[in-house]
Amino acid sequence: MESILANFSVSISELKKNPSALIEQSGGDPIAILNHNRPTAYLVPAETYEALLEQIENYQLGVIVNERQHEKDSAIEVSLDEL
Repeated sequence: MESILANFSVSISELKKNPSALIEQSGGDPIAILNHNRPTAYLVPAETYEALLEQIENYQLGVIVNERQHEKDSAIEVSLDEL
C-alpha cells in the first residue's frame, strides 16, 4: 500500500462536491486526493505551493554556488567604480 503524505485525505468524488470547504477544513495543510483509495494527487494551498517553489529555487541556487566554488581562484577582482 502506498504511503499517504498528508494528514488529510479525500476521494475525488468528495473533492468535487465542495473543494473550498475541504481546503478550509484542512487549515492550510496538504490534502491527499484518493482514487480507489490510492493517492493520485495532493492539493496544497497557493501559499504553501509558492513557499515550496521558493525552497526549490534556493536549493538550485545552492547547487550552482557549490559547483562554481572551484572557479573562485580564477575570478578577477573588480571594484564597483570600475563597473
